[in-house]
Amino acid sequence: MRSALVLAMALAAGCGSGPPGPAALDTRAESCRSCRMAVSEARFAAQLVARGEEPLFFDDIGCLRAFLRSGEAAPARTAYVADHRTRQWVSAERAVYTRVPGLSTPMGSQLVAHADAPSRDLDPSARGGSPVPVAEVLGAARAAAGGRP
Repeated sequence: MRSALVLAMALAAGCGSGPPGPAALDTRAESCRSCRMAVSEARFAAQLVARGEEPLFFDDIGCLRAFLRSGEAAPARTAYVADHRTRQWVSAERAVYTRVPGLSTPMGSQLVAHADAPSRDLDPSARGGSPVPVAEVLGAARAAAGGRP
């Protein structure tokens, strides 16, 4: 009886509503969906995820932006970006973006993301940067819809 209850609870948790969480990034195995380069630096990475589908990883926030602009992204995919300072995944529509002139990013976008302004302010790499609106990264429709068009 107890194992049946545990199984039922596990199945219910797996069928939860809301967006799927971020996938784990293996920097030894993943390549960028946009430019095909290795996703070797987690602090610049981004991803699109959807239930029942393989995650799409990007090595630079600029690659995520280009992919979203191309129209190839399925509407049901949820976007996540890595906090440049902590390397933790954060919701792309809630992230704080900064363009940092002179910062070397994998594809030269000079864009970094942070979970919030305090995380950005603690990141020495973000100093001297300019704020970038979420809509510039995700597109106006996706940003307004909470990360999904």
